[in-house]
Amino acid sequence: MKYQLLHTDKGSNARAGILSTDHGDIMTPIFMPVGTVGSVKGVQIPHLKDDIKAQIILGNTYHLYLRPGLDILEKAGGLHKFNSWDRPILTDSGGFQVFSLKDIRKMNEDGVEFRSHIDGSKHFFSPERVMDIERSIGADIIMAFDECTPGTADYDYAKKSMERTHRWLDRCIGRLNETSPLYGYEQQLFPIVQGCVYPDLRRRSAEYIAEKGAAGNAIGGLAVGEPAEKMYEMIEVVNEILPTDKPRYLMGVGTPANILEAIERGVDMFDCVMPTRNGRNAMLFTKNGIINMRNEKWKNDFSPIEEDGASFVDTLYSKAYLRHLFVAQELLALEIASIHNLAFYVWLTQEARKHILTDNYAAWKRTMLENVTRRL
Repeated sequence: MKYQLLHTDKGSNARAGILSTDHGDIMTPIFMPVGTVGSVKGVQIPHLKDDIKAQIILGNTYHLYLRPGLDILEKAGGLHKFNSWDRPILTDSGGFQVFSLKDIRKMNEDGVEFRSHIDGSKHFFSPERVMDIERSIGADIIMAFDECTPGTADYDYAKKSMERTHRWLDRCIGRLNETSPLYGYEQQLFPIVQGCVYPDLRRRSAEYIAEKGAAGNAIGGLAVGEPAEKMYEMIEVVNEILPTDKPRYLMGVGTPANILEAIERGVDMFDCVMPTRNGRNAMLFTKNGIINMRNEKWKNDFSPIEEDGASFVDTLYSKAYLRHLFVAQELLALEIASIHNLAFYVWLTQEARKHILTDNYAAWKRTMLENVTRRL
């Protein structure tokens, strides 16, 4: 895996680069659609490739471990073969999912014991076990097992949690050094910076992570309850320390505005369930603002979903038709909205890349930020 930083915008810290993997190149900044259980909800692989133009997708370690299970994934030859996606894949470590199960899990220094949300069966994730699971899944980029602290955590808890994340990272690295990829291509570990909303903790964590010399680095524990301005502050603190010659991945973020602000602060990679989740609930993100497709105002609007939109569905279907599908509770509505939103998110990051390469990102971002936050 190799990252090449091509250019940094003269008016900001926004960056354009290329991340090369054994399954293809990724043009950064990039948005990565979330495929929790091996599929991006409601979207087939040809649409992801040809219409949305996704360059990389995510899988979720916790969910894939429970279903379909490691035996099936290994027999298939890994997740790429199982879901027929031949481009790069990133898997999170399942840490966020496990720690969100606070009523049905127990944590200690060794790891986390939890009960499946599916059938209540008992399981245990340690850093070593998670690395083995991510080997079985076979993603190109795998995340370290960490503890994701809520944005409202007090200082003492955040400090202890961060220190445990660091100890677990060392165990993850140790386990990977003892094992090899299962499917004949390279896998690279991204450590995760934690520290909640406390600048000194974030600095300590970023320094610890940077020392590991990983192929890339992630920023976790943001967009989990803290104000947006605090999130932006933490990104700035962390990116002053993380190496400039490695990609930076902001986990689980966020709105189009969040992404634009984070790009300006030097972030390269993003993921979020918002495009598909909000799309399934009739919220569309467009170049001119946010649309609630159930609103009465679209009932007789036969104009395209979005003029010169990012996907084929934008000009193929009218607002009136899509509203009808939502009101009638037709499944096609969910597919159209998901394709549209994902294509818009990918378009947004690739459009940002164009403006970074021409040194006018900051000016473009100001105009785009006003547009994408407008309610239509």
